[in-house]
Amino acid sequence: MVCALGASVCFGTATVLQAMAARTADAGGRDGEGSAFAVTLFLRAVRQWRYLAGLALDGLGFLLQIAALRSVPIYAVGAALASSLAVTAVVSARLLKVRLSGAEWGAVGVVCAGMALLGIASGTEGDRDGPSALGYAMLATALVVLALALLGGRLPERGRPLALGLGAGFGFGVVEVSVRLIDSLAPSDLVMNPATYALLVGGGAAFLSLTSALQRGSVTTATAGMVIGETIGPALVGVVWLGDRTREGLGWVAVLGFMVAVAGALALARFGEAPVNADGDPIP
Repeated sequence: MVCALGASVCFGTATVLQAMAARTADAGGRDGEGSAFAVTLFLRAVRQWRYLAGLALDGLGFLLQIAALRSVPIYAVGAALASSLAVTAVVSARLLKVRLSGAEWGAVGVVCAGMALLGIASGTEGDRDGPSALGYAMLATALVVLALALLGGRLPERGRPLALGLGAGFGFGVVEVSVRLIDSLAPSDLVMNPATYALLVGGGAAFLSLTSALQRGSVTTATAGMVIGETIGPALVGVVWLGDRTREGLGWVAVLGFMVAVAGALALARFGEAPVNADGDPIP
């Protein structure tokens, strides 16, 4: 759980940096509406130090996430990653002088309470490998997310933020499940394991989708979609197929903690938004 919470700190801080970089990158040109739109936007954003710093934090968070997934159930890690929005809110308040309302501070407290309940109730990771087709299902899901990311510029503007946010969430969820499906790090085993490719494709597709989602439309909607996508699906996979369980007699506490943490995160979804000045331009 310490690793999972450490990952949420990294991801939450990176969100602020990446959202600002994505908005600034879009100011450099809005000429991409085709399949190359997400890639073009990513290449513009990655030239900025904020986006690079965010990627470095994402890398560290990913390593902590892997360590957590090897020790605790997916549902606990997923809720911890969703709680990164509470970190984003606090970072925005401290470093970017964003004022939090009493309700928003309350939502931060709700997230913390949910994570405390999960910490009390979570058991060890499941000991089942799942069906043999699960790795291929994760790869297929990753390819769908990649197609969604590449076609993001063609989506209807009204539904684009939610679709791309959900896509990013499903991509990150694929990463969570795939980590559990990789038992051996031997090169020959990695090459033959479909979960390896699912992890790589899912992670890359999630970043493309998230960059596009942060760039235009309602980022609050996109962030809420991402939270839903990266928590509920992977949690169900862990419980149904991988054997994730709670401590004896504390199943209801884990369910309550999960729901409370995710609800608090959804209440803080606006903190996926890049801070803007009075004219609506990104704060440099």
